Amino acid sequence: MGRVLAGIVGVVVGLFVIGAIAVWLFNALLSAAFYLIVGAVVVGGAIWLYGRVRRGLTGGSRNQRRLEATLATWRQRTR
Repeated sequence: MGRVLAGIVGVVVGLFVIGAIAVWLFNALLSAAFYLIVGAVVVGGAIWLYGRVRRGLTGGSRNQRRLEATLATWRQRTR
């Protein structure tokens, strides 16, 4: 009877330890993934905001700037 009880207690303790390690590992992986996602969102938002500010300062659309550059090149060639 003592051997069976010791075996049952050993299995329960083993399952508890394995479960605790699995929960700790899952929590660590989730928190790392969360920090990576938050970091990517912050960096992406900063890049987007930088682009919006830069476009706002230069004025005009991309097509308008391309047309102006083409016209300037044409004027230089036809002097």
